[in-house]
Amino acid sequence: MSVSVFDHPWLGGLFGDAEMAAILAPERQMAHMLAFEAAWSRACGKAGLFEPGAAEQAAQAIESDEIDLADIAAGMGQDGVPVPRLVKQLKSIAPPDAVHKGATSQDVVDTAMVLMLREASDLIATRLGALDAAFGELDARFGDAMLMGRTRMQAATEMTVRDRLLTWRLPLSEHLARLHQIRPRVERVQIGGASGDRKTLGDSADAVVEDVAAALALAPTAKAWHAMRDGVAEYAGLLSLVTGTLGKFGQDAALMAQQGIEEVALAGGGGSSAMPHKQNPVSAELLITLARFNAVQVSAMHHALIHEQERSGTAWALEWMVLPQMLMATGTALARAQEICGAVTRLGAR
Repeated sequence: MSVSVFDHPWLGGLFGDAEMAAILAPERQMAHMLAFEAAWSRACGKAGLFEPGAAEQAAQAIESDEIDLADIAAGMGQDGVPVPRLVKQLKSIAPPDAVHKGATSQDVVDTAMVLMLREASDLIATRLGALDAAFGELDARFGDAMLMGRTRMQAATEMTVRDRLLTWRLPLSEHLARLHQIRPRVERVQIGGASGDRKTLGDSADAVVEDVAAALALAPTAKAWHAMRDGVAEYAGLLSLVTGTLGKFGQDAALMAQQGIEEVALAGGGGSSAMPHKQNPVSAELLITLARFNAVQVSAMHHALIHEQERSGTAWALEWMVLPQMLMATGTALARAQEICGAVTRLGAR
């Protein structure tokens, strides 16, 4: 049994998204963590904090290491973070004095999260563009057709399909613009050391931060953002805005497909075990569900803004529980919305 609908053996057939799941996979997360550790060894070697030859030897060993994930899981239960066991494994195959020294668990885990968000953002941006194009194709095919405008779910005045399409389509470019604005505030390396002050790096702190950031193609920061999570919460809010827009599209499509209204015809609707004559608008309904799910999760991410002093275990762990689910919901919603567009065989009043 799975506790998540996104990777459940059969519920995942409705909720799952293979591309987003691959981005969020634990093996991918570990690859990001190793990328940080390798970049750290090299940067500290360059700065003279580690012996340069040992640092390069460590970096190469880290990049080629096979991590024992069962051991990481056991350590997670004891330490609350995966990094102590990871570092122990790395020190067994690399010069110990050139591994991790001066960094902290949060530096590794948060930077890995940021690298994950960068890949997720690329996927979301691509899908927003593809969905905008799909709406454009519907406009070209059906935009001049007429349908009844409805306010408060009652007939109002006649309008074109294009008028309703624009309500679905125009927010997509706004979301894409928001994503481009947010990414620089999110795609930043996390380096703070024990208390976030980079004290152990001494005068080399800025150089190490810049070198690690450059190696990972992230932005450097003047200070660690351990306890400043507004960028992550802002990102979660954007995810909810995207799925909210898609939920509005799904709600309209489901209402338009109702018998008696029939302003949209969709190929391949869902079947009923009791009523074989039905074609249920399953994908449209799913968009509504995912929008409501993400709207609820935003409040949890805002709770996760509240970190105690220089680092929180409670708020940090809450992010781990919530943010991946929001990403999965967003990826699935974008994919399903495009599928709906491709399934439209008629749009407008009969």
